[in-house]
Amino acid sequence: MTFVAWTTELGDITLGLSRPLFLVAFPVAVVLTWFLIFGRANGTAGTRSRRLLFASRLFVALLLVVAAAGPYTITTRETDGDPRVTLLVDESDSMTVSSSIAEQLAEDIEDEGIPVTVSTIARGDESALGEALAANLRPEGTVVLVSDGRVTRGRSLGSAASLASDLNATVSAVPPTTSDREQYVSVSGPSKTSVGVDNAFLAQVSGISPDGPSDVELVVEIDGEEVARETVQSSGGIQFTRTFNSTGVHRITARIDSDDQFDRNDVFRKTVRVVEPPKVLYVSRSAYPFRSYLSELYEVDTADQVPSDLSRYHAVVLQDVHRDDVGDVDTLQRFVIDGGGLLVVGGRNSFENGEYDGSSLASMLPVTTGEGASQSTNLVFAIDVSGSAESGMRVQKSVALNALDQLGDENQVGIVGFNYRAYEVAPLRPIGPNRESTADLIRRLESGGATDIAVGLRGAEQQLGERRGTVILISDGQDRFEDAATVADQLGRNDIRVIAIGTGPSPNEKTLREIARASGGSYLRADETNRLRILFGGADRQYAGDGLTIVDQNNFVTAGVELTANPGNVNDVSMRRGASFLVAADDGTPAVATWRYGLGRVATITSYGGDGSLDGLLSRPDSLLLTKSTNYVIGDPERKAGGVTDVSDTRVGSPVTVVYRGEARPEATENLSFSTVGPGVYEATIVPTEQGYQDVLDSAFAVNYPVEYGGFGTSPALEAAVADTGGQLYSENEAAEIATSARDNASGVKPVRDDWARYLVLSAFLVYLGETLLRRLQVYRGRTQSEGGLI
Repeated sequence: MTFVAWTTELGDITLGLSRPLFLVAFPVAVVLTWFLIFGRANGTAGTRSRRLLFASRLFVALLLVVAAAGPYTITTRETDGDPRVTLLVDESDSMTVSSSIAEQLAEDIEDEGIPVTVSTIARGDESALGEALAANLRPEGTVVLVSDGRVTRGRSLGSAASLASDLNATVSAVPPTTSDREQYVSVSGPSKTSVGVDNAFLAQVSGISPDGPSDVELVVEIDGEEVARETVQSSGGIQFTRTFNSTGVHRITARIDSDDQFDRNDVFRKTVRVVEPPKVLYVSRSAYPFRSYLSELYEVDTADQVPSDLSRYHAVVLQDVHRDDVGDVDTLQRFVIDGGGLLVVGGRNSFENGEYDGSSLASMLPVTTGEGASQSTNLVFAIDVSGSAESGMRVQKSVALNALDQLGDENQVGIVGFNYRAYEVAPLRPIGPNRESTADLIRRLESGGATDIAVGLRGAEQQLGERRGTVILISDGQDRFEDAATVADQLGRNDIRVIAIGTGPSPNEKTLREIARASGGSYLRADETNRLRILFGGADRQYAGDGLTIVDQNNFVTAGVELTANPGNVNDVSMRRGASFLVAADDGTPAVATWRYGLGRVATITSYGGDGSLDGLLSRPDSLLLTKSTNYVIGDPERKAGGVTDVSDTRVGSPVTVVYRGEARPEATENLSFSTVGPGVYEATIVPTEQGYQDVLDSAFAVNYPVEYGGFGTSPALEAAVADTGGQLYSENEAAEIATSARDNASGVKPVRDDWARYLVLSAFLVYLGETLLRRLQVYRGRTQSEGGLI
């Protein structure tokens, strides 16, 4: 049965009944009591005695019925609460470089009169700290982490901190004091490359050294041959290049000779799969130097027009070709739809000069010829107003106002503020007539609370509703990116991209870039908001720059690219909806753009020099843009090959997927069983248990030490979680301060509920007992002949 509670206000007191339906039993009790006392009036008792008995029993029944209805009151008053400390102790291997303090700390807190619950939340090479923290939270409780805050799996500390804020719980921490030196080595660089291409790698030594920097010998080997040996400091490394002249899997091993606690992180292994150079068809009617540039990197054939057979090629490059000279466009279109690549380079004979408008070739491109019509775009600002952004809130508002000023009047703009909750600041509306009122609302924002960027993105999505649009995220990024990146990926699938703008004195650019990348958006620094004018300025706020400007540094094509050249000319093109705008000319015209067409990839480069060539873009450092644009359209250089095994490097205990593309499914082995996931595509999963190189089919992969041994010392995520929940970072000698904080967090003026049912039942019992004793006393004194004691 479902009981509907009833409440009413009486001044500062709330009166309530949890189960008011029980009150219907009182009329029944009245009738039954009357019948039992007056219905059989054939005894010796007088009417007065019967009335007194009826009143007594009726009062008892009333007390019991009201007690059954669950009476309670709620008053607001000062309370000490229930101070208690939950001590969560991290005993994972990354903590072994620090002294053990948990047991003594718990005793010292209990000596201050506060009960302590000690729980070990991590051991060995796994640290699921976020999961453990979330499981040990309770409303208004105090949780103290004795940990370095380094999460290796499961929920992030940022996500757990958001839950703590919802429960009004406080997360504090006692970071370890490092007592031992610990160093580890890693190698970064490309995992796949082509024969004859220069590749850059970095062997890096990291770790902690409480006694100051220390020297360690770092040795790098490639396929068993030593290529570098240097003595570096504990935070140093070796940069080296390698040109591979043979195909297959090559093995890079870095070692350090470090006298510390763990040996397993003194070696790092990396595999590089080297393939034959991709085949590229270069089509042009002129002898441009770009053809020679491509020949240094790929296997290039030259033609005056596109032939009817493109099956040999990974990509086609058209440079400055009139649409009448392209050749077999139908073959080219099928080639790209089926997964091939197309790079179209502009000039004096292409795009608007080559009459592309309305042609079959134009339909394949991420840009259209001529100036595009001004379009209204739905834009929602998601502004971080959490406690982590408090110190830079003035800068935060300034960045938001500057970004707002870049937007053309035809755009629809809304504002959402967020900490661990999202709330609407301004509805989605035309910015033209509402620019100043929207700016005023931004100026009035106040900061506070924990940070949950995922919540802010969800709030922006809710304001957009079913409409396509863009979320402009303005945040310091002090939030672990896993949850937010997942939400951003979902937004991207719904045609909502995120442009993240980093603010504050030290924004977490890694997190913000990851969020932007997941949605197909881009990342901007606080001083780069003028690039929004390129995308959304419209006719009333046109961009004016100096040379080429990278619009989206988060894209594969532009990541790590530095542009210094200014070819001076650009074809008259505009962006097509759904394409990626990567580089702009000095007047905001798209200079580099990309998109997917069918299964293939298409890129356009529309900037060119006075002689029609690519001018300074062919020289370093700008030439990297050309290389990456070509590599983008090529895609996987092994996609045309059969019998290919693709597997990534991994770590001990982490599953890795082996993908095989071939005509038949590989035979199962003791540790490997393939399943079909698509036509000619098969997958199997391996969970390695030992470090080293492992062979699988015709390939190999590296297995490195667990993540637990790749990070020591206090994690910034721990400090952020403490700040977001209003906690403190304590030392091991501050047990009294922890106890005081627990008392303060538990006490305060709070709504307190008092249940009265037990008192009503007790009162009913006392009334019944008193009335029964009184009647027995009448019999004892001889005042009545009735055994019931009634006169």
